[in-house]
Amino acid sequence: MEIFDSRDSEGKILGKAFGVVLRRLRQERGISQEGLGFESGYHRTYISLLERGQKSPSLQTIFRLANSLKIHPAELIREVGSETETLLRNPRKGVD
Repeated sequence: MEIFDSRDSEGKILGKAFGVVLRRLRQERGISQEGLGFESGYHRTYISLLERGQKSPSLQTIFRLANSLKIHPAELIREVGSETETLLRNPRKGVD
């Protein structure tokens, strides 16, 4: 079943969803962007770009971030999937 109109909108929505989840998990753990970057081996500005949905993470990045956030990578992906569904149901929260 196709839930996206185009690949472009799919990427934007997935990027936004990943960023929302990443920011929420990071903040719940009381970690700064700089701290998460240090822990995972990425620069603070890259973490910021991910959180704003302006960059898409590689599989390796997902695993490294999940490890730093003390969450299983599959759970991280499940949460991104749930957030994607939320954004699709509520377009005002979605892509600008």
